[in-house]
Amino acid sequence: MERYRGKSVSPNIAIGRIWFYEKEKCQIEKRAISDSAAEWKRYEDARNTARDQLKELMRKIEEEVGETNAAIFDVHALLMEDADYNAYIRRMIEVQMVNAEYAVHEAGIHFAEMFAAMDDEYFRARAADIRDISQRLVGILTDEGAENVSWDEPMIVVAPDLVPSETVQMDRAKVLAFVTEKGSVNSHAAILARTMNIPALTSMPVKREWNGRLAIVDGSSGILYVDPDLPTLERMRRYEKKEKKAALELQKLKGQETVTQYGKKIRLYANIGNVTDAEDALFQDAEGIGLFRSEFLYLEKNSLPTEKEQFESYRAVAEKMKGKKVIIRTMDIGADKQADYLGLEKEENPAMGYRAIRICLDQQEIFRTQLRAIYRASVYGTVAVMFPMIISVEEVREIKRQIEAVKEELRQEQIPFEEIETGIMIETPAAALISDELAREVDFFSIGTNDLSQYTLAVDRQNPQLERFFDPHHPAVLRLIRMTVENGHRGGCWVGICGELAADLTLTEEFIRMGIDELSVSPPMVLPVREAVRNVAL
Repeated sequence: MERYRGKSVSPNIAIGRIWFYEKEKCQIEKRAISDSAAEWKRYEDARNTARDQLKELMRKIEEEVGETNAAIFDVHALLMEDADYNAYIRRMIEVQMVNAEYAVHEAGIHFAEMFAAMDDEYFRARAADIRDISQRLVGILTDEGAENVSWDEPMIVVAPDLVPSETVQMDRAKVLAFVTEKGSVNSHAAILARTMNIPALTSMPVKREWNGRLAIVDGSSGILYVDPDLPTLERMRRYEKKEKKAALELQKLKGQETVTQYGKKIRLYANIGNVTDAEDALFQDAEGIGLFRSEFLYLEKNSLPTEKEQFESYRAVAEKMKGKKVIIRTMDIGADKQADYLGLEKEENPAMGYRAIRICLDQQEIFRTQLRAIYRASVYGTVAVMFPMIISVEEVREIKRQIEAVKEELRQEQIPFEEIETGIMIETPAAALISDELAREVDFFSIGTNDLSQYTLAVDRQNPQLERFFDPHHPAVLRLIRMTVENGHRGGCWVGICGELAADLTLTEEFIRMGIDELSVSPPMVLPVREAVRNVAL
């Protein structure tokens, strides 16, 4: 028996034979061209063909696994029309005078590497989308389109990587689990696995020699067993039966209140990055959006998003949530999330550098554009706004002055808006320690436990050498959370948690004892957290 550990992106257990999938790489030849206009026309024709293919893929997956997963191809269509992506390709064709397929191939590598280097899971997942649309366009330009992916019996699909169009072509009834070397918790394969309620692992050193061998995927512990021995096989079969029963029970919680056994109501919201994620949140029965990361609007482009672009995204989510609260976090650029067009200087310690609200208060035109878009979207649903990386009362007061100026502009222009809740992220020890003062300035706190743990423990959570020192359960972290909740309530604020700890089921009861009002988690964790809350005898 061989045993390998990876990263779990979807729980549950699967037992079956491995089908090793590796797409043949298309050889891209770089050729000099003499007519750039004709070559650009070749690219435009390929893009039109790709649009038609995406429409057909959307129809197919909507029929098979629903609208939520089909929406990934809306993202692909948008990425394929992205001005920066197309400008990159056009420059290569017209300036470097190279063939269209090579230009597309290079654009795919450039933008995929840019997204893959980011810390945020959502943005890392966009790297696969960029690779997918680029592969599609190259396939059309070289007449080497993707073939259907099929096999005869239910199998564990193992691959170096899986892009969305490949997972869509797989027969759902024949997929027991996904195991990949690359990917993230927000990859399409991971989302599909969660929707289908099958296990998935990533960060696994996959091997072609596994093809056809019996295996067990333990999505809960992140372990893959290849050629398992009989005792392991029997033990995991018992677990598999138990987990399937538990998953069915969780579905019964849809539509139920998130309330403890003694009537304490907890607001259970979801963290999202775009409109597609909002659909996933609704599918999992989230009661609202506790963290709408607006960074994707800034990071998917090579220039600042316009007010109109931002407004349309915020409005789309607000409308989709149909009155459920949507809390939009303002731009959190900096640290690991860099937008080159902002011209930010390289920093020795970017996690504690020029980022988030510091950029916004320094470059107020950027900030006011986003605030205008958020307030304009407020008439289309129940919108709130919160601000990251706060360390002082004066910062909050300056934010409030900017808000009032924006509201006055909108009144003068006769643009409608609603009065909305304003809140701040408590993710620095400074903010936690003065939370009694901050509570008098805002309507709510949202505790970002990822950064709060990092800054409290003086541990860079991106440094693998320090992983054993990064303990978000540390008494100092929990004490700061408790202090924040108590100070918030005394000052008239409601208090939520939107960091990773919100989904830590071992802490659910403790957070309720602290008096937390809201938990915001990734969409797949909504029902497990609801179950945990309903089991609390408080």
